[in-house]
Amino acid sequence: QVQLVESGGGLVQPGESLRLSCATAGFLFVISPMGWYRQAPGKQRELVAQITSGSVTNYADAVKGRFTISRDNAKKTLYLQMNSLKPEDTAVYYCNRPPRLFDSWGQGTQVTVSS
Repeated sequence: QVQLVESGGGLVQPGESLRLSCATAGFLFVISPMGWYRQAPGKQRELVAQITSGSVTNYADAVKGRFTISRDNAKKTLYLQMNSLKPEDTAVYYCNRPPRLFDSWGQGTQVTVSS
């Protein structure tokens, strides 16, 4: 059974940082590409960062230069370091396996950027 458990969100002011974590179980994390998605109120879920099994990364233009995705294969955990946060980064953040997404998503972690 696949498990995706996101954590690390919170309420921060613009310009501050957060580090998200996604603990995984139930699949071969080490060979899986992984990604961070976010969904803001009233908007579709979007992919913001992805990392291959070989740690090659790619970012959406909106977060490029501010967010860094990484992985720890020994801990089967995915990370997202978010710096210089903006109000438009406010969303629920999820992890999953692009492009063959797992049907079951985690509960997500809320990130709110507000002064």
